[in-house]
Amino acid sequence: MTTDLHTPRTEPSCTEPSRTEPLGTGRPRTDRVAGSQALGLAYAVAIAAVWGLVAAAWTPRGPLTTSTALWSILVSLVVGLMAGFLMRSRWAMLVAPATFAAVFELARMSVDGPMVDGIHLTMYGAIALVTGRGFHALLSLLPLVLGAAVGAGVARSRLPDPRTRSGSTSRRGTVALGRAGVALTAVALLVLVAALARPASTDPITGVDGEALPGSVAELTTLEVGGHDLRLMIRGASVDNPVLLFLAGGPGGSEIGTMRRHLPALEEHFTVVTWDQRGAGTSYPELDPTDSVTLDGYVADTIDVTNHLRERFGVEQVYLLGQSWGTTLGVLAVQQRPELYRAFVGTGQMVSQRATDEIFYDDTLAWATRTGDDGLATRLRDAGPPPYDEMFPYETALSHEQAVYPYDHSGNSEGSGQMSENLLVDEYTLIDQVHILGAFLDTFAALYPQLQDIDFRKSATHFEVPMFFVQGAHEAPGRADLFDEWYPTIQAPAKDRIVLDTSGHRPLWEQPDEFVDYLVGTVLERTQP
Repeated sequence: MTTDLHTPRTEPSCTEPSRTEPLGTGRPRTDRVAGSQALGLAYAVAIAAVWGLVAAAWTPRGPLTTSTALWSILVSLVVGLMAGFLMRSRWAMLVAPATFAAVFELARMSVDGPMVDGIHLTMYGAIALVTGRGFHALLSLLPLVLGAAVGAGVARSRLPDPRTRSGSTSRRGTVALGRAGVALTAVALLVLVAALARPASTDPITGVDGEALPGSVAELTTLEVGGHDLRLMIRGASVDNPVLLFLAGGPGGSEIGTMRRHLPALEEHFTVVTWDQRGAGTSYPELDPTDSVTLDGYVADTIDVTNHLRERFGVEQVYLLGQSWGTTLGVLAVQQRPELYRAFVGTGQMVSQRATDEIFYDDTLAWATRTGDDGLATRLRDAGPPPYDEMFPYETALSHEQAVYPYDHSGNSEGSGQMSENLLVDEYTLIDQVHILGAFLDTFAALYPQLQDIDFRKSATHFEVPMFFVQGAHEAPGRADLFDEWYPTIQAPAKDRIVLDTSGHRPLWEQPDEFVDYLVGTVLERTQP
């Protein structure tokens, strides 16, 4: 009896389990993989959405402080890692950031201000987009993308696909390129973290030997005012000198950098306190809720800061110096509490915001018509004369000042020493530098509508403190003409004005030597006890 060694192959029957089906089940492996991927996608979307909700409640205008920026990067990186790992796909690099951005934008819709409103194709709109959503993308979306890429890579390495173990040269090149991109992104993020972590500081006031002067003060400090933490820079060669509180323009302007760079000579004669008002510059995180922003609140804040300085430096009265909007705030403060102030000094003095804006509007429309700028003329006519309920029409009506009122010294009525030219100083952190212009837009939008009924020609002619004014010979007519009407009506224990010949709206920084000479030779001379 012989045995056939060539046993014929038996074809599997149609009921035999396929190789893609795990033993003991009737469910194909491909279905299980698809279900797992769908579940991973759902989890990834949920995690990114939760982070979007948390971020909208925590930082509705995006991270505004160094700590919130660093935490935003860290949390976004972790969320991205989780999303990538759960999805096991590079699609997580798109899904996680897109989900976060959509949820974040929807959740913060109740927040007001140019930095969070819709996108506008204007200069102010570009500032809002780049320093608002653009910078937030670096702090949240970029680490989400990086985390998702790494998470997906880790997950795929744990479950290798036999089909890709010995992939083509082009595939290996793509993988290498992807890894290089991840590495470069990680390096860029580390550089950003290092830049964000740089603390703000201000140099000591030193003598000829390079050592800090005994009795001098040079510090950045935070003061709780009206329930808000507001930032101040205090600098002076001697704490025994008179105290001078500076009120910046805007509303929403920050002049810490400008005061630091252009007026160091003032520190020899005064203890100079430069205060970022609520919502401005380094005090931007304190803007919300915007429905609590009021003109009376700003005046109360000024008085609270004044009292703090009186107590700290042991003086009965301080000098109050205002520039532009700061002059409006200063006049209101000395009207309300004259006993706190030795004297008021106004520079780039405002009298009536509404009247000034109306003059600017008329002059800009006339200039646009005269020069053939039909587009600008049409936009002005469509907007109509101020006041406006929103920020962006003011850009059309007011932002052409340099062209409408030119002068030879610096080319515009604003003059040198602009706020935007003085951001790169150690007194600002990186997050401050990025958000200073955005802070101006949001704070202006919140407060400026409340200034429309102010007219000092009617409401501020009698004062109990000496009143001094430093004006520029090339100040815009919309401000200068109103001041010339108001000044003769002022009654005060002492009053004086000087017009600096090559200055416009910012004479204290355009001609700093002459400004300091006037404060020392006239203001101090006439008011010191």
